[in-house]
Amino acid sequence: MKVRAVVQRVTEASVSVDSKSIGEIGVGLVVLLGVEKGDGEQDCNYIVDKIACLRIFSDDQGRMNLSVRDIGGGVLMISQFTLLGDVRRGRRPSFTDAAEPEVADHLYERCNTNLRAQGLAVSTGMFRADMQVRLTNDGPVTILLDSRKRF
Repeated sequence: MKVRAVVQRVTEASVSVDSKSIGEIGVGLVVLLGVEKGDGEQDCNYIVDKIACLRIFSDDQGRMNLSVRDIGGGVLMISQFTLLGDVRRGRRPSFTDAAEPEVADHLYERCNTNLRAQGLAVSTGMFRADMQVRLTNDGPVTILLDSRKRF
């Protein structure tokens, strides 16, 4: 059981549904978020804290020392149940570990609300929609977060 997130440092990103832009950011983070059965508020809080405080932006000396909050960047949050896909048996992913849509949507929205409460500008995709996400990965820097791998 885990909230799983892929975090990408970007110079810009946007998301559209049916060819209509529904969210965009400049410099910041794109977060692909997957929620597993059994996940709860504690998992959400852990992921939100990590996203807000990850020091993956460069300081004046070129060292990864600043967070998205430090640089005044934005977050583009995209729900993505396929992060829970299990391909250990066969070649077609099984999504049996993904949370039910109502639970996943609640935790996805909770994460967005908690990030905003930390002073971050958050744009979002559309839950359960077929989305097109465009981004310019900066670095590239991509980090995998998992609420069950804390220690």
